[in-house]
Amino acid sequence: VGPYLHIGLTWLNTVNLVGAGIAAPPITIAGRITDGDGVPVTDALIEIWQANEHGRYAHPEDRRDLPLTPGFTGFGRMPTDAEGHYAFTTLKPGRVPAPQGGLQAPHVNVTVLMRGMLRHLYSRIYFHDEAANADDPVLLTVPAARRATLVAARGDHPYAYAWDIVLQGEG
Repeated sequence: VGPYLHIGLTWLNTVNLVGAGIAAPPITIAGRITDGDGVPVTDALIEIWQANEHGRYAHPEDRRDLPLTPGFTGFGRMPTDAEGHYAFTTLKPGRVPAPQGGLQAPHVNVTVLMRGMLRHLYSRIYFHDEAANADDPVLLTVPAARRATLVAARGDHPYAYAWDIVLQGEG
């Protein structure tokens, strides 16, 4: 973890997951990572992994009969900037199968790595405009008072979402 994510790993940084010729409209997910005192975390690395707009992962183990999106891998990675900000351009994911059957709400899987945190933080980003959130089996395991921390708000245009990460404390 440490400072090494800035040394030799920058070639893996991918902030734009949407390649040329993709028909689905791109979305932006942007936010800021802060610590428990509200101080920006300037040396974090955030990774995302998600299904495409049809709900299929670009992974050999996802053999479902759903279209793959050419040029879309579903994986992104970027370090936070000097103010703790990050942003990805991606596709809004489709629904994927739930562990016990049925479907999960559209979501993006998130991993956060940073100095002083020996274990990665795993989370999810859900979208506030998804009715399917009400039935998502994973989101329903989160106490109702905390669910809003996993839901990205509408940003400044129809295809923008804002999702901040507060590592501890209020929010």
